[in-house]
Amino acid sequence: MDLNASDCSAGPRGDNLYHWLSTIIGPQGITLPLPVTFKTRIYHCNVDSAGNLDMDILREGWSPALTISKVLLAIKAVITNPDPYCPLVPSIGRLYLTDRTKHDEIAAERTMRD
Repeated sequence: MDLNASDCSAGPRGDNLYHWLSTIIGPQGITLPLPVTFKTRIYHCNVDSAGNLDMDILREGWSPALTISKVLLAIKAVITNPDPYCPLVPSIGRLYLTDRTKHDEIAAERTMRD
């Protein structure tokens, strides 16, 4: 999948510069605080039941080199290319590795339900 900044948009929500609303074309809309948390439930091995997404680039906190575009592209990369070897939800990671068809069926079902 080709990732580029034209697939993403972001900006502060109202006057609060610490609460950003962003959109990634494809997976779904997200809110971009630090840490990144999905408000919409998502069945993904790298997103826990509270919606937290663990990303290497955010572990050290914010820096001037870390632009919103880079964060959005990294989120899109993780969502479209899960890392089942370092999951926040081990059971989903195992299913992804052992039965990808079943994993994808559950993900599709939960997307329609949630």
